[in-house]
Amino acid sequence: MSQTMTLDEKLDITLRAFELLEAGDREGYSRLLRTAPMPPYLAKVTKKTMGKEFLIQGGYNLSEAEAEFGSDWLNT
Repeated sequence: MSQTMTLDEKLDITLRAFELLEAGDREGYSRLLRTAPMPPYLAKVTKKTMGKEFLIQGGYNLSEAEAEFGSDWLNT
């Protein structure tokens, strides 16, 4: 998961996700949002409050957190 997304790519994903939500597709909205990298600070807080299993099972894109904290950050 080392691919970096541009801000425009992240914005595009967010806008498309909100279109799905407005159309009533909550599952599609949630699934699409998880493809955008979770900000490192949010990944760190989520790991602390919800646990690493939550992040892993949720299928979140953790590429930015891995780039900032190292590839093994979930296990430390």
